[in-house]
Amino acid sequence: MLDNLNNVTSPILALILWTFVMWFWMYMTRIPAMRAAGIDPAKVKGKEDLGRLPQKVNWIADNYNHLHEQPTVFYALAIYTHLVGVIDPISVALCWIYVGIRVVHSIVQATSNFVPLRFYIFAAGSLVLMILAGRNLYALMVY
Repeated sequence: MLDNLNNVTSPILALILWTFVMWFWMYMTRIPAMRAAGIDPAKVKGKEDLGRLPQKVNWIADNYNHLHEQPTVFYALAIYTHLVGVIDPISVALCWIYVGIRVVHSIVQATSNFVPLRFYIFAAGSLVLMILAGRNLYALMVY
């Protein structure tokens, strides 16, 4: 079982599971907030209809949506890394670091939503993806 933690597929599963954590958090806050605001879910046509919800509730939903944006690059890159065999301790560490960065990003966005801090966290995640992509490009050119 521990050997599974030493490949790039375990961080993929970890980030997918974290996305589900955020999904549960979103609905555990959104549904009660909609009831309190008197919003009928059957009448909601778009995000603008949820404007009466507290900001913190929308921050969680926004983060859930963000977990379907940049992380798609991570999923593709990690799968590519696995398929072409660029699996070494550095690649595995980079994948786990990216997952950790996304978890921190989620917590910051869902609790304080301090945008300057979120930007630096997002930029750090982007840098990790660039390094992982660069390592794969290097392996492609060398081998």
